Amino acid sequence: MAWLLAPLALLIERVVGYPPWLFKMIGHPVTWIGALISWLDGRLNRGEKRRLKGILALLLLLLTVLAIGLVVIAITRRVPFGWVLEAVLASSLLAQKELGRAVKAVADGLNLALDSGRRAVSQIVGRDPDTLDEAGVARAAIESLAESTSDGVVAPLFWLLIGGLPGVLIYKAANTADSMIGHRNERYRAFGWASARFDDLLNWLPARLTALLVAGAAFLVRRADPEAAWATALRDARKHDSPNAGWPEAAFAGALGFRLGGPRAYDGEVHDLPAFGDGRAELTALDILKALELYWMAMNLLLAASIALALVLWRFA
Repeated sequence: MAWLLAPLALLIERVVGYPPWLFKMIGHPVTWIGALISWLDGRLNRGEKRRLKGILALLLLLLTVLAIGLVVIAITRRVPFGWVLEAVLASSLLAQKELGRAVKAVADGLNLALDSGRRAVSQIVGRDPDTLDEAGVARAAIESLAESTSDGVVAPLFWLLIGGLPGVLIYKAANTADSMIGHRNERYRAFGWASARFDDLLNWLPARLTALLVAGAAFLVRRADPEAAWATALRDARKHDSPNAGWPEAAFAGALGFRLGGPRAYDGEVHDLPAFGDGRAELTALDILKALELYWMAMNLLLAASIALALVLWRFA
């Protein structure tokens, strides 16, 4: 039933999202996963053989979420229309509505004042917001939107389609582990190695599908360039340190005629990162809204594609 879960979960999340009152009451599946990762980090990330311990931590994490997913579907598939409940649960692991809201908040903040834009963008990026001018805030928001289109929406939906609820749980666990312990610093270079590499593997195909999705959406958005979206992704994606993150970012840059990336500061240290695209770098709040228009068109195409695939698989199943 995984092919039926995907479009329904995407539709539920787009309409309802994850209610703030529910988050305040019980938290969120990602925060629960994060708590387990923190516990494993505290217990295992010490002493010798940290790479081996990191592999063990990842295995324990994945086995835990897999077991939870299998127990849930064993229960839901014993009740009438239990797959609808599965879709509701799976919708909490997609971030389409919240991503759009968070990026729109940056545009709204910039329209009020630079400090408001900086505060809003600090909620979605890890770079130092106080070092950003208006263009830097706008680029940071669009870069976050591009990357999160892949790992916040397309990739979890892909693994939901492939593996149902257990599949998307495994993806979110790996992705959260990468964001928490997959860093190349002294503490995590060895311990987080397995999490970072596994996340790269899970995102390899979804990242490239996202670039293709963005190029397709550009056909339907005024003043967007689908040919430049795909050509820029093919040319510039390899510049990124990550084997995956450059694909959606370069596709957004090419489609919209922007130049994204470049130097940025983290914890007071400036990192000279590559640029994506050949267009304007001096972006504004209006350009964030243009990127959001492209994003929502891509989400429309994604929903349509998941519905069409569900109908085809249902017909042959």
